[in-house]
Amino acid sequence: MKPGRFTHAVAVLLSSISSLFAHSTPSKAEPTKVKFSKKSNKLSEDLSLKVDPISFSPGRVSSAPPDPGERFPWKKSIVTTVFWIGEQPSGNNPVPNRVSSWDKNWTKNYGGFDDPNPAHRSNYIPVKFTPRQNPFYCALPYSDKATTGHRPEAPRVVPWFTEAYQGPAVSTCKDRWVAIRKGNRTVYAQWEDAGPFRTDHWQYVFGNERPKPNLNKGAGLDVSPAVRDYLGINETDVTDWRFVDFSEVPHGPWSTHGENNTFVINDRKKGEKLAEAPTRGGGMITR
Repeated sequence: MKPGRFTHAVAVLLSSISSLFAHSTPSKAEPTKVKFSKKSNKLSEDLSLKVDPISFSPGRVSSAPPDPGERFPWKKSIVTTVFWIGEQPSGNNPVPNRVSSWDKNWTKNYGGFDDPNPAHRSNYIPVKFTPRQNPFYCALPYSDKATTGHRPEAPRVVPWFTEAYQGPAVSTCKDRWVAIRKGNRTVYAQWEDAGPFRTDHWQYVFGNERPKPNLNKGAGLDVSPAVRDYLGINETDVTDWRFVDFSEVPHGPWSTHGENNTFVINDRKKGEKLAEAPTRGGGMITR
């Protein structure tokens, strides 16, 4: 074989061997390149800082999103205590309940002392008199009223402020309906006072904060003897609660008594309309 041909043959052989090894050895994959955007990260940080404190409070969430068809979420596992109209001051209740945050004549307007003693009660009311206000009442630690007019944050934090506003002298929170549940029982009560202990904690009442520590184990809800009896709870217990629109409130023992009771008010209006309806003869039905 001539030297030129021999050299060419060797070159071809070496090329084939190199090619064989190149195909049989797996290639190392290139790492995936991720492009980070400082702008997008900064935007995320800005958004997290600007979340409305009414709907978000890190580490202190007390409510879950409302279920479909519900306007307001449940506040869950809230320490609940019992109070009553006419209650005298005591160690854990330094303020007498003769008046409320919204009614200077609360006891008188109710009709008397709402005796909590079960032996002195029947059908959720005191045996000595029929209450002139709804015996199913509660207190939450916020009042929208100031010395004159409303607190400056009230129009912003009270969800129904605009629709309920009746002038600077009238609370938009008083008489609002609240659902309270314990186990498989749910009762409905009207918001009639501010407490326990605080009157300014809108971040809990309307937001997601937990109740503040206090002498009653961090209680965030006071309920009347009628609510206590319906739910079968102890003097200090744990319940869930949420605001409800009146359209969500079913009839029950809470719909019977009280000049402030929406059921009673509506029934009276219906009666007045029927009394004013013209008769077939063209006259008016009078009461």
